[in-house]
Amino acid sequence: MTSESALHKRRNQWLIVVVVLTNVIGNVALSHGMQQTGAIVSPSPLDYLRAFAQPWTVVGVVVLAGWMISNLALLSRADLSFVLPVTAGGYVLIALAGRFWLGEHISSVRWIGILAIAVGVILAEETPSRTTEAVSRPDSGRASLPEGVSGRIIDAGPERHP
Repeated sequence: MTSESALHKRRNQWLIVVVVLTNVIGNVALSHGMQQTGAIVSPSPLDYLRAFAQPWTVVGVVVLAGWMISNLALLSRADLSFVLPVTAGGYVLIALAGRFWLGEHISSVRWIGILAIAVGVILAEETPSRTTEAVSRPDSGRASLPEGVSGRIIDAGPERHP
């Protein structure tokens, strides 16, 4: 696909915003909840369930579930090689939230790395979102069958019982 329609590009941009924001909000909430929980280093899954007593942890997990769904939607519309670089802008926002909301110290070397990510996001956003042909489905409400496989049911005649 050489050019994208304006509507397709606009919808992708909205999905990118949703993916980035849910990633940032979910991870910041999860980090805040885990800081309240304290360090967990255990082979037992039961020890990790203790983290769910913190409301921020629960909020983080729920928002990250929304992130996963929106990321699936974006990946169905755009190439992976487009999606991951443009949604990396979330890393910049996460660093800012970590610094100003969670009070984390960020070194100058890390800020340079964050700046490099931001430049990469800008460059990737200027490229087409899809370089491969999208798989078309005959009925958007149903899963498609592999090429060469018919959806017809073959009648094998009356059922016989021994």
